Amino acid sequence: MLLRSVSIGVLFAPLWVSAQGPFHFDGKGSSIPLGRHVTYIEDVEGTLSPSSAAKLEGLPYFQTEVPNLGLSSSYYWLRLNVVNDGVDADIVLHVSHADIDEIEVYQIDGSTSGPLLVGKSGLALPLADRIQEDKELSFRLRIDPGTTAGALIRVRSDKQLQVPIVLSTPTIHAQGRMTRNLYLGMFLGIMFVMALYNFFIYLSMRNKSYLLYVVYILSVGLTQLAFSGTAPFYLWPDLPWLATKATVLLTILTAILATEFTRTFIQPRAFAPHLDRVVRPFYLLFTICIVLQISGASIIAYLLTQLISGVYASFLLYLVFTVWRKGSRQAGFFLVAWSVFLIGTVVFVLKDIGILPYNAWTLYTMPIGSAIEGVLLSFGLADRINVLRREKEASQAQALAASLENERIIREQNAILETKVKERTQALQASNDDLKRTQTQLVNAEKMASLGQLTAGIAHEINNPINFITSNVAPLRRNIEDIVSMMEGYRSIEVERAAEQLAELRGRADRLGLDESIAELDDIIGSIAEGSSRTAEIVRGLRNFSRLDENDLKDADINLGLRSTLTVLAPQYRDQVEFDMTLEELPMVECYPGKVNQVFMNILTNAVQATLARPDLKERVVRVHTSCTQGYVSIRISDNGIGMTEEVKARMFDPFFTTKAVGEGTGLGMAIVYGIIQDHHGQIEVESMPGAGSEFRITLPLRQQNIALKRA
Repeated sequence: MLLRSVSIGVLFAPLWVSAQGPFHFDGKGSSIPLGRHVTYIEDVEGTLSPSSAAKLEGLPYFQTEVPNLGLSSSYYWLRLNVVNDGVDADIVLHVSHADIDEIEVYQIDGSTSGPLLVGKSGLALPLADRIQEDKELSFRLRIDPGTTAGALIRVRSDKQLQVPIVLSTPTIHAQGRMTRNLYLGMFLGIMFVMALYNFFIYLSMRNKSYLLYVVYILSVGLTQLAFSGTAPFYLWPDLPWLATKATVLLTILTAILATEFTRTFIQPRAFAPHLDRVVRPFYLLFTICIVLQISGASIIAYLLTQLISGVYASFLLYLVFTVWRKGSRQAGFFLVAWSVFLIGTVVFVLKDIGILPYNAWTLYTMPIGSAIEGVLLSFGLADRINVLRREKEASQAQALAASLENERIIREQNAILETKVKERTQALQASNDDLKRTQTQLVNAEKMASLGQLTAGIAHEINNPINFITSNVAPLRRNIEDIVSMMEGYRSIEVERAAEQLAELRGRADRLGLDESIAELDDIIGSIAEGSSRTAEIVRGLRNFSRLDENDLKDADINLGLRSTLTVLAPQYRDQVEFDMTLEELPMVECYPGKVNQVFMNILTNAVQATLARPDLKERVVRVHTSCTQGYVSIRISDNGIGMTEEVKARMFDPFFTTKAVGEGTGLGMAIVYGIIQDHHGQIEVESMPGAGSEFRITLPLRQQNIALKRA
């Protein structure tokens, strides 16, 4: 086994080194990567086991916030010790560099079982081989407050390997991802608008430059998605071959498309033919890079692609500058746009090799430069339209001056009007999409809140019979061992010493209390059977309540749904609230059982909370009554809680309206209830008085004839 400590990526590190050692997690985390708290070792042959890696001590620390391991086919083991000074045991370890082929994360907590595999991912792994809760490189650690644990990370990549490690809470991690997705969405929106706008121009003008620009700008967007990790983790998650090679292949494709667009846009063949002829050899070099990448020589292909791309970008910049010096107006637009893009690319590369720090600015300079480049090039294409229009007008000015002037004014006004209409339509569509996303998130939040409430009660309820079974296992094993011991004694009796051995066995039976053990066996087995039956009853009630597999209209027993709902709800409030149920015999009702159970759960939960909010010590009761008449079933749910005012009753079904404190409710529970009842073409009525309680009356038709219910 070949191991060695490495110092890759610290060539440009500062002379000072911050405090090293365990990272003290304060319950919030840090936006700065934790490389200075990370030790490392290179596993050249890739044979070091997690247990062996966990035992290594005295390893060096990185001297930069972001570990930069350069280009190598070796595996690297990184270790970060964490002291949880917060109040929550859940900690998210996030590696914000997506271009990693293989990564495994283990947690070391000092137990004898050794390192525990937390997650396994990477571009080179098929989707079925990945072990992670998150599609991206985020892994959940569980470190009890006040304790210390280690995170052991094994990584490998055929490209520039950086491992920016950040710790945060699940909430802060989710907020950071939302912010990143917002910026990424803005970038993609800009690129898509530019592509769509110029595609419409191409359809009207049939000029090759606009079509090449559209393809080029889409390629740039896809390349940025590959670099950010969005494309390999979401667009082609189960294509490891493409995921590991996408950044190199897309970079080459983008360079070729950029060249073809440049040649049609600024016409270098007319202004600098000697430089235009140099383009073709670069195509050959790019082809070699593609062949190397596909054949498996990934590291060589990566280095060669970076080298050729850098030289080629400089050559292209010189070509455009030469054409601009010779009077090309379009070359001026391209020169500015390409310069901005190159600056972003150079900053990105300098970040990769460790000269510049790894932070939000250096991480997103390339997409920012790409977006600015796309906008400036679009301006150049738009300016080209004006140039062509002016040339055409000048050629016809003498004969059709007045007519062309009027036509030009009308054309410009129509173009402005169309542009404003498109901009307004896009803004409205974006607002509508944002509202839909927000609504979906809030509905999911309401569902998750209900699920959390159920989980707490069910976990407590099902734990009691399981503990009952567990507590009987030890005496059952002891009694069986005593009986087996006696049976073996009787089987070993010798004929010559039968009387003596029988006397000894009877004495042993008296000492062991064998008669009492045999009598006790029946009680123990009965207790275990009772606990198992109770557990099965709880699970059966939960399954009947959820009905997660029913996505179509089905005949359902409303009384069974109410009983199942109370089965999962009652354990939380059994000692606080009395449930009085009067359920008449009902026919089967055609409905979505799971959605109807959600209605019962929301109303019953509100009823229980209303009774618990009473300031006095009177008996707290929730009553449920069902009946059927004239093709409808009626469900009445009443409580003797605090009741509601007329103002609250008038707004209780409005989305986002809630009387609960901030953070305790989304205000969507009763809105969802109202929507489900309306979708079933039923009715819901409420009677309530402050201090006297409330009563909800739900009416549902027995059959949904010729009706396609909406699915929330």
